[in-house]
Parts: sequence; C-alpha cells; structure tokens
Amino acid sequence: MAKFDLTSKNCQYLDRHLTFPLLEFLLQKNVYDQTSLLKFILETLGKTNMLDYTNDICQRLDKNQPDDLEQRRENVLVTLKELQTEVAPLMKCMEELKNPDSSKDHKSVILALQQTLDYDIILSAQKLAKYLYECGNYYDSLSYLYVCMLAMEPSDKNYLGVLWGKLAVEILTLNWPTALEDLTRLRDFIDNYNFSPIQVLQQRAWLIHWSVLIFFNHAKGRDLIIDMFLYKPQYLNAIQTMCPHILRYLATAVIINRGRRNALKDLIKVIQQESYTYRDPITEFLEHLYVNFDFEAARKKLNECQTVISNDFFIIGCLAEFIENARLMIFETFCRIHQCITIGMLADKLNMKPDEAECWIVNLIRNARLDAKIDSKLGHVVMGTQPLSPYQQLVEKIDSLSVRSETLTLLVERKHKAKTQESGEGHWKYY
Repeated sequence: MAKFDLTSKNCQYLDRHLTFPLLEFLLQKNVYDQTSLLKFILETLGKTNMLDYTNDICQRLDKNQPDDLEQRRENVLVTLKELQTEVAPLMKCMEELKNPDSSKDHKSVILALQQTLDYDIILSAQKLAKYLYECGNYYDSLSYLYVCMLAMEPSDKNYLGVLWGKLAVEILTLNWPTALEDLTRLRDFIDNYNFSPIQVLQQRAWLIHWSVLIFFNHAKGRDLIIDMFLYKPQYLNAIQTMCPHILRYLATAVIINRGRRNALKDLIKVIQQESYTYRDPITEFLEHLYVNFDFEAARKKLNECQTVISNDFFIIGCLAEFIENARLMIFETFCRIHQCITIGMLADKLNMKPDEAECWIVNLIRNARLDAKIDSKLGHVVMGTQPLSPYQQLVEKIDSLSVRSETLTLLVERKHKAKTQESGEGHWKYY
C-alpha cells in the first residue's frame, strides 16, 4: 500500500528525530525495501550525534561501523564537557526548581535567574539543550529547555526555537499531557507573533503535523483535533493550502468520535473542495456514503481503509474503533432510507457474516444506540423512528454560528489591519 503511504509527506514537516519512529514503523510493515530504508535512516542519522543508534543501523545492514565513529564520540564528549562548564552557574538554580522542599516559589527563582545570570549563560544553556537533543538524550535536554523557557522573554528571538524544542522532547518522551500544554502555548505564540504571511503559514503547517502525534495519543485529542483543524479557519486554510493530506487524520477523528457527528457535514464539504488535490480510501469512504449514497462503493472502500490504517503510524491505534464506527455509519445511513431490512443484506453491506451481523445489531439495540426490533423468523430488522432531539439541533446550530462568527471576526480584523497599514497608522482614531 505504498500508494497511500504519507510518510514522505509527513516527514517534510517533522524534526528528523520525530521521523525515526515513523521509519522504524515502516521497517516492521515491509512497505518499502528494507535495505534502502535502513540506508536512508543511516543517512539521516549522519546529521545527528546519535552514535549508538548509528552503530545499531550499521549492524542491521551488516556493515562495519564508520571509521570516524569513535573520533566523533570523543568529540561529542569534549563538546558536552565544555558546554556543561559554561552553564555551571545554572545548576544551582535548576536544583532549586527541582527541589520540592524549597521555600522559594518558581517566580522568585525565575526573577533571580534573570537578574543574576548573564544572558550568554542562558544562550549556552539553549545550545547545550540542543546538543543533548541531537545526542538523543531527551530527558537531560528537557531540563535546560525548561530553564531557557522560563528565563527568556517571549520577545527574544530564540524563544520560538525553545518552544519547538520543548514540544519535540515532550513528544519523544511520550509525555502527552505536557505536550498538549506546550502545543497550546506554541500555537498561541504563532497566532500572535508578527510573522509574514508565508512564515505563519509554514509555522502552522509544521504545528499541524506535530499536533497529530499528540491528538491521537491524548484522551481529549479526538475533540481537539476537530476543533483546531476544522473550526479554526486559519488552520483549515493552512491544511487546504499546504497539506491537504492531513484530511485523512481529520476524517479519521470525526469517524471514531461518535459525539461529534455534527461535524460530518462541514468535513464532507471540505473533502469535496479538496478532492482534486487529495483523495484516499478514508476520504472516499465518506464521499461514497454521504454524497453518492453508494453503499457498495463504501463497503469496498472500507476494506481499503483497513489496509491504509494498518500501515499508518499516526492512526494504527484507532483501527478497531474506526471499523466499528464506520460500520455503524453505513448501518445508520442505510436505515434512514429503509424501514425494513434483511439481515443478509446488512451483513453484505457491513462486510460481515449474517450471524456476526445479527449479534452486532443485537448489541446495538441492547446498548440503547439503536431503535429497532429483530424478526428472527423472517430474518428482518424493523427500524423505529429516530427524530433528531431538540438538544442536538441546538448544538448543531451553535457550532455553525460559532464558525461563522470566528470567520467574520478574522475578516474584520484583516480589513482593519490593511486599512491601518495603508494610512500609516497603527491605532484607532477617535472623532
């Protein structure tokens, strides 16, 4: 299924350290030639200081370790020692931050840090954090990044790099709650910083890809990915402009999130708009089911979806939920059209055996997710009426109004900004 593999596209927007888990995943799946993939990993490692990992890849390729590997190791140790000496004054402050019994609160320690330490030491700490990161020593890197983030002002030109570095470390150490906090902090910074239009588009494209790793591993991620990708116009615009392939992950999130079915209409509209630039079995499944009402085509695409998800690092953990919810969507849509359905026909539409389909429907009825009765003698499912509740109607209207209001606000701000730039004034006039 190399045809639908997005690794090469996704890696363009990821730090090279974040690409290694994706590449190792591909090695397990045998999607590409193993030797070629290992050589690519080795080439990428050449731009880092991860020497043990480099040696491991050489062994897997049945190659001798590079001649200069030991010399590089010695150079790394020397550089680390030099950088650690430069940041020695920081160690006491770091210990105070780590010490839970310290009488000082964090604010007083940060204030002392900013007043007593030279700015060059803070820059050396950032340099050391980056060097430790390139060595693959993520936990030690995190300590220095944390201090840099606290000591630097947001207006500092190096502050953005610190935010990106800390987010990368939290992702690589699988610390999803803190990674989500860092993601929110970085997103707010990008949205409010004075970037050029091209720069802000690039920053958002990178943030979108990094956030997918967090959203599919955090308990609240399935709601947050919909809110950010679909209902924040500036991020939806970035997806449509720079990376329409992200629609695969947005579509997956909507499908597996039963509480956000009201987002389907907006999602399908975007999928149709971008169908000329990007299509895959997951987006086509939704098109066949909700636009063409072609149940046979949707059933075939569901088979392809299983293969696509099984080979996608970002969403492989959602496979069982995706299949369950996709079947439920086919079933619900089919039932809106027919009042009486044979179990055999349903089994065919759902890619299930008749006995499995009957048990699946019984479980739906038992869990109060379906208003229906089964006639076992005739092998029929008789549907009841399922009117949309007033609450659900209200929720859908509120969501729609929220999106329109945000879009209108952005339009007014953009026009005002253009007007003030033309007049050469950066403030309101009062008459």
